[in-house]
Amino acid sequence: MARELLLYCDESDVKGRYFSNFYGGALVRSSDLSLIITTLTEKKLDLNLRGEVKWQKVTTNYLDKYIDLIDCFFNFVSDDKVKIRIMFCQTCFIANGLNAYHLENEYFLLYYQFIKYAFGLQYANRNNSDKLKIRTYFDKLPDTKEKCESFKDFIFGLNRHKQFRDSNIFIERAHISEVDSHKHDILQCLDIVLGAITFRLNNKHKAIPEGSKRRGNRTIAKEKLYKHILKRIHQIYPNFNIGNTTSVLGDKSNRWDHPYRHWKFIPNNSTYDKSRTK
Repeated sequence: MARELLLYCDESDVKGRYFSNFYGGALVRSSDLSLIITTLTEKKLDLNLRGEVKWQKVTTNYLDKYIDLIDCFFNFVSDDKVKIRIMFCQTCFIANGLNAYHLENEYFLLYYQFIKYAFGLQYANRNNSDKLKIRTYFDKLPDTKEKCESFKDFIFGLNRHKQFRDSNIFIERAHISEVDSHKHDILQCLDIVLGAITFRLNNKHKAIPEGSKRRGNRTIAKEKLYKHILKRIHQIYPNFNIGNTTSVLGDKSNRWDHPYRHWKFIPNNSTYDKSRTK
């Protein structure tokens, strides 16, 4: 029987003050899926989190519950049962030579790069002749049906690339799906992690409401949750820098082997604008 990887994908700020085009993925082996789903479902019930959990719902009253849930999720990351990848662009790097097609389809073109490269999938099936199948679950894509279907065709087209063929990795067109995050706890936990990184990189922790002299309680609660998530990341990789691409430590296969990685996407042909930095 062919083995399977399940890839849950989400996105955040398309335009940010310092960083934009955030993409996040949580990858799970089919052999671990049942345990992860059962554990997260039970944890949410124990915490009386009956609805969908997401970054935008973080408040002072729910902070401890979200910390407890994210600890449960990060236990799987630490054990390499869930692999997390986050990709983003830094606004100070301005791509040169973009045409109308690139500008109109930037969201999907970057998403494609994320799926193709962020997880180092070409190293996922080393020393194994059996086919490895990949199922992808995208949180509802925010565009026309025509564009979304075209994007899925491009993802399906990855099967023609040498790195996928040589690794005996295959994506079935029928297994490239859009889903409702309300029904997928893994996707909800990914939303929290992705939201936390987006929040901090764009300095939203410093936001002060108009007419006020201090930060709001919700902002303070989000910063505390972000710091807890960073603490869990540091337990995996001490001194992890959230704003840079994670080092492969001299071994490209670590793009797959590492349980948690970031990728700062910089166009090959770009101009650096210092005025857009912090």
